[in-house]
Amino acid sequence: MNNIKLQEMLKQFFNEDIGDGDLSSETIFSPKDQGSFTFYAKEKGVFCGAEVIQTGFKVLDPTLQITLLKEDGDELQKGDRIAVIEGSMRSLLSGERVILNLIQRMSGIATNARKAVELTKGTNAKICDTRKTVPGLRMLDKYAVRTGGAYNHRSGLYDCIMLKDNHIALAGSITKAVQLAKSRIGHTVKIEVEIETKEQLLEAIEAGADIIMFDNRTPEEIKAWLPLVPRHISTEASGGITLDNLRSYAESGVEWISLGSLTHSVKAFDISALVKRKDVE
Repeated sequence: MNNIKLQEMLKQFFNEDIGDGDLSSETIFSPKDQGSFTFYAKEKGVFCGAEVIQTGFKVLDPTLQITLLKEDGDELQKGDRIAVIEGSMRSLLSGERVILNLIQRMSGIATNARKAVELTKGTNAKICDTRKTVPGLRMLDKYAVRTGGAYNHRSGLYDCIMLKDNHIALAGSITKAVQLAKSRIGHTVKIEVEIETKEQLLEAIEAGADIIMFDNRTPEEIKAWLPLVPRHISTEASGGITLDNLRSYAESGVEWISLGSLTHSVKAFDISALVKRKDVE
């Protein structure tokens, strides 16, 4: 993860939440009041967000003392302590909500990614994410996917060409779209083509696609069409795939399975903060 980018993100998030000052904390506590937070898990899952805790509280107040008790990717049980943060009560309370929001989301994504990976054990399929992330949080969302043991698809529109139905329709055909793309990019950029029919599959192969995505196809269709795909072309299944039917797609023989649900509809992992006040003489 890019820590410089993370710091800038956190500054923006804190500015949004704190504004001109934390009225609640600043009216109740003096700058001398000290205390601690203990973050702990309220359910079973996978932790993700150690760097957010470490960097976030330091951005807010460099004097805070942070002890991380869990590392990214660690399995959590209900009641497990994750981190202890000590120092100014004002700083602790001002940073609590932003940091909890982020690590709860990241841990939820990591937990779902781990579940998906476990469902594909014994097959050759690998799980990856999509661009269906919350704007502004893509770096954190995709890091959480990796923490859960899955892989990242393209990071944005800039690092891989994906020719979907609209691109193909406007270009005129799969062949024309691939030809145009190949004439304007360098050799390090791959071209992925989305297909829905056997005829489109054959055209994408002939056109020279690097990756073929079976879009909203059944596991049975994918299994029947895979023998037509040369070994040098990667294959991916996407669309309508959930944890409930994931195993059947993995057993079809496809190489990659992309799941938008890892990030677009994640349930926040339940993490809470136990607060203690420290008397200062």
